[in-house]
Amino acid sequence: MTTTPRTPYQALGGAETFRRITDRFYDLMESEPEFAELRAMHAPDLTPMRGALASFLGGWAGGPREWFDANPGRCMFSVHGDFPISADTAGQWADAMERAIAEEDIENADLAAQLSERLTTMARGMAKVPA
Repeated sequence: MTTTPRTPYQALGGAETFRRITDRFYDLMESEPEFAELRAMHAPDLTPMRGALASFLGGWAGGPREWFDANPGRCMFSVHGDFPISADTAGQWADAMERAIAEEDIENADLAAQLSERLTTMARGMAKVPA
C-alpha cells in the first residue's frame, strides 16, 4: 500500500488555515499603526488581495495551483516589481505575516515556524529602495 506524502499545505490545515492567516495578516495591516506605511502602499479595498494572497500561499505550499494557473509566468517578485518596497515596508510585511502565523493555532508548530521563516526571507528579499 502506497500513501501519498502530505504537502505542507495539507499538514498546515489546507485552504481554511491559509485563509485565516491571510485575513489576520490584512486585519493587522489595517488596524495596527506599526503597519501604516505598508497599508498605504495598497489599494483601499483589500478584498481582492485577501483572496489572491491566500490562493498564492496555498499553491506555494503544495495546495491547489489556481493562483499560478491564473498568473502564468508570474511570481510575487514580478507582481510587486513596480512597488517602491523599502527595507522598512518589507519588514512590516514580514512582521505582520509572522504575527498572523503565530496567532493561528497550527498543530505542527515546527512547520508553522518554517512557513514564517520562508515568508520573512521572501518579503525581506523584495526590498529594493533604501529605508
